[in-house]
Amino acid sequence: MKNILLLFSALLLISSGATAQSGITWSMAMDVASSSSGNMHPRVVVDAAGDPMLVWGHAARAMFSRWNGTGFTMPLMLNTPEIGIASASWMGPDIASKGDTVYVVMKRVPEASDTCHIYIVHSFDGGITFTLPVQVDFIADSISRFPTVTVDETGNPIVGFMKFDPSFGDARWVVTKSSDFGNTFTTDVKASGWSGAGALVCDCCPGSITSSGNSVTMLYRDNLNNIRDSWTGLSSDGGASFSSGWNIDLNNWNLFACQATGPDGVIIGDSLYSVFMNGASGMGRVYRGASSISSMMSQQSQPVTATIPGLSIQNYPRIDKFGNSTAIVWTQNVNGADQLPVLFTNNINNGFPSAYDTVDLGDVINADVALSNGNMYVVWEDDNTGTVRYRKGTFIPAVTSVNESQTTHLSVFPNPSTDLIKIGSYQVKQNDQVELQNVFGEKINVRATQNVIDISKMQNGIYFLRIISGNQIFVSKFIKQ
Repeated sequence: MKNILLLFSALLLISSGATAQSGITWSMAMDVASSSSGNMHPRVVVDAAGDPMLVWGHAARAMFSRWNGTGFTMPLMLNTPEIGIASASWMGPDIASKGDTVYVVMKRVPEASDTCHIYIVHSFDGGITFTLPVQVDFIADSISRFPTVTVDETGNPIVGFMKFDPSFGDARWVVTKSSDFGNTFTTDVKASGWSGAGALVCDCCPGSITSSGNSVTMLYRDNLNNIRDSWTGLSSDGGASFSSGWNIDLNNWNLFACQATGPDGVIIGDSLYSVFMNGASGMGRVYRGASSISSMMSQQSQPVTATIPGLSIQNYPRIDKFGNSTAIVWTQNVNGADQLPVLFTNNINNGFPSAYDTVDLGDVINADVALSNGNMYVVWEDDNTGTVRYRKGTFIPAVTSVNESQTTHLSVFPNPSTDLIKIGSYQVKQNDQVELQNVFGEKINVRATQNVIDISKMQNGIYFLRIISGNQIFVSKFIKQ
């Protein structure tokens, strides 16, 4: 009788318009891709309007779709036919965005070939159009896999990936960055190896990279003498170098195997909030942790749920934030049935509640979550229909929640413009450094006179304005037409 009541409660929650204990009101679930086998490992971010954009793997292809106001667009293949990409339920292409600037990274197959590289495509119009793939890694005879991407404050991509020697040894995580919006990349730098001498990384566990200001964290599963806790490398110079790292897990999981699942994280202020799977208790459980970036100290991680009767495993956690609002999704199996839970707080400073929402029941393999102002988007792989599923929730943001894009981005108008643009949200000072770049990273000399810039002699196209004032950087994107 108890299990019947639990199932009935969950079915009530996943019906249209249901409001959960968390205060989220859920819409009906829907398909993003058509029901056909092989749509795997979906990832979701938001555009400048706060609408969802998705990427996933399908038959050696990286597929993309965005919300157009009434539904999802026809899936678009982002790789070229000669570049087949690696994808499975537990790994695949990754996506990151800042406003309407979108980057997708992917690994060419076969993964074991040193001529099969990591590629990136980018869009400056919210996913309407994408460039052709650009090679990211330049690794001679080494091997790469598992690309992950974040976007820095200036709109440039920072890419992490796993790197091996030619015989698949010396597994480590490395990071490379671009200063010309994904057209070229720096020589990669090592971001792992902080647990001790001889430390490697768990070579079939994907990782994730996240950034805020000059702080970049590369989260991964470590392997030191078969201790498989999750760690992070830290860069304090925007990803140019990694000089330290620490254990974000603290469970001391001893395992002579690789679990094909890795951590995820977000940065809020000085805190790195992380989620990961760990089996030190004898069962695969999802944990959440919090670390101080400045002191590189972790609090003891804790399970995302209390003990659940009939639970056999939890896995594949993901986390996202908007201001102080934070959401975690993962998959779990209870009494032989798959579930997709989400744990949400509209103010991380108040912690997480004990109760979670159930977004879907049955046939859930891997999932992801993205937040915008008052909206939550959850996507998942359905292994029964072979498609990607989507569900939207709405919530009331906390009063303390701040849209961080307002603190780092400028407003310029008119946009688009033919002759003049005016900076409307910041007063340019005499000693400020004012720069313009086109989409190829080429700089254009300009002057801001009373917050007005003359662009009449520039060619039509997309441009990026950057103002450097002391240790602050303000950025904006505009169109010259």
